[in-house]
Amino acid sequence: MSLDLQIMDMAGGPPDHSTVITNFVNMVYNQLKDSTCRVYPDNVQYRWKMRDGSEKNVIPDASINCQIRSRKGNSFLNAPQFVLEVLSPSTAKYDRTEKKEIYRTEEIPEYWIIDIPGRTIEIYDLDYEGQEPRYYLMDTVKSENSENLHLIHFPHIRIDFEQLFDGVE
Repeated sequence: MSLDLQIMDMAGGPPDHSTVITNFVNMVYNQLKDSTCRVYPDNVQYRWKMRDGSEKNVIPDASINCQIRSRKGNSFLNAPQFVLEVLSPSTAKYDRTEKKEIYRTEEIPEYWIIDIPGRTIEIYDLDYEGQEPRYYLMDTVKSENSENLHLIHFPHIRIDFEQLFDGVE
């Protein structure tokens, strides 16, 4: 068995990174309480077999998964319905390219990229061009248009822009 692993130095990340993740998970957790879906912070792993036969392991900063029994050990084997990545200098390129490509290939319906210094949230929705899945940028949310902040595939969940960035310096 061949594992295609990418080692990333994640130690020593700024506290603001964790603050945004924690704020998101706290907002969503109670709103999913009576459903079969769960929100997870950056301590769960997803493991997928890629089309080329390689295996990819990824740990999103946050995810919403509605098939929580589909796992082996500490790894989910299915794709979540939502992933969020908070950019940091060491992972920004990876989050925007290779990781986004993995999520697209696994057909994860919704992908958010949060840029803390820019205080922006890019919301991507998955759709198909023929048979091929593709991400489309649906909105870039900033404080000026914060009323547009919402989960596309979980419209009942309310996300507050200011609360998402609460505690961030």
